[in-house]
Amino acid sequence: MKTALNIFWFRRDLRLIDNTGLFHALQSGLSVLPLFIFDRNILDTLENRRDARVEFIHQSLMTLQDQLALSQSSLEVYFGTPLLIFSSLSDKYRIVKVFANEDYEPYAKERDEEVEIFLKQKSIEFQTFRDQVIFSKKDVLKQDGLPYTVFTPYSNKWKSLLNLNRGECLKYFPIEKYLGNFFKQPAQPVPDLAFMGFSFSGKNFPSSIPDPVLIKNYGAKRDFPGLDATSHLGIHLRFGTISIRQLAAKAIQLSPEFLNELVWRDFYHMILWYFPKVGKGHAFKSQYEKIPWRNNEKEFTRWCEGNTGYPLVDAGMRQLNETGFMHNRLRMVTASFLSKHLLIDWRWGEAYFAEKLLDFDLAANNGGWQWAAGCGCDAAPYFRVFNPALQQKKFDPTGIFIERWLPGYQQMSSPEPIVEHVFARNRVIAVYKKALAEER
Repeated sequence: MKTALNIFWFRRDLRLIDNTGLFHALQSGLSVLPLFIFDRNILDTLENRRDARVEFIHQSLMTLQDQLALSQSSLEVYFGTPLLIFSSLSDKYRIVKVFANEDYEPYAKERDEEVEIFLKQKSIEFQTFRDQVIFSKKDVLKQDGLPYTVFTPYSNKWKSLLNLNRGECLKYFPIEKYLGNFFKQPAQPVPDLAFMGFSFSGKNFPSSIPDPVLIKNYGAKRDFPGLDATSHLGIHLRFGTISIRQLAAKAIQLSPEFLNELVWRDFYHMILWYFPKVGKGHAFKSQYEKIPWRNNEKEFTRWCEGNTGYPLVDAGMRQLNETGFMHNRLRMVTASFLSKHLLIDWRWGEAYFAEKLLDFDLAANNGGWQWAAGCGCDAAPYFRVFNPALQQKKFDPTGIFIERWLPGYQQMSSPEPIVEHVFARNRVIAVYKKALAEER
């Protein structure tokens, strides 16, 4: 006779502590089998077989495995497609219910719909919970029930809701009380990287422990890349190895500027849910599809390599290529430079960041690129073009950051700027203006 149990399906929530869906699963009255699927629908599309994010996931799963062993339980980890894995599991166990946390990306929505249909055919319930955001897609809406598309009113509503009901919004889910409810079994094998066609990246991963001093000083120091004054918690938020609710609680105490970054994160996830086209290569503002991009491949290569002749742009790109991290100020500067100075399609840059960033998150990456290119919701107007030289003077005045990534740049013969700033600014404004006028 098959064992009756419930399943908790880990996805973007690779932790035991303060995990919403897992908490509800462990209170469900049946033993809970913890599950993770290395999804071939995702992994098979990755060209880089040393992708550090796959390695990070693998490390996080091994940590979970050690923690579950203390409760005489084990993750079951599979390499395959979700439908096939759930088909196999339904043959192995009598599954009553599958719990998971919500995911708003277009592929994830399609995957969850397919899995839910399959499970329903097997009389298995599928239930998801809010966990990776403070407010989910339906929590912060205008009075008419429509989503906000401008950040400031969204932020005001978000913060008012938080103030009204902070205890519920930032509720802690104490799964520690229910660890005995995991399905008991010996440690199950976890597929190694080589089995899945990957190898170690050599990248170093940041700590998941928030630095309270850094968060307190975030507002004053966040724009200066040479100070290394940002949290580096993006990868942990992306894969859920920390709780966003606990992080928001610290931000409320220490830094309104840091809290505002979490509001932006919720905003972009809400946009992705209601306007999935942005996650599928389309501009939020459809009229911007008419921009005649130059798409010079040699210039794109120089941008990728950090060889444009603009030190701040080049230092940012070299930091990204070597570490998998880029300071947020430089994400704006380099994205603006590609789309506006070089008139290269923002989607090229979005895809490059998606490949390189350890903390790549579709909602935030897409939102940032469309903001820089002028085609997103609440975007910078098309005539706003960052001047890299002025950005350097303002945010790296002593050259400490540039010197770190372009050692000796002031003495060495730097490449000639790939394009002159005033010429590039005038060109892009003319091109955008003409294309947008024709669209009308």
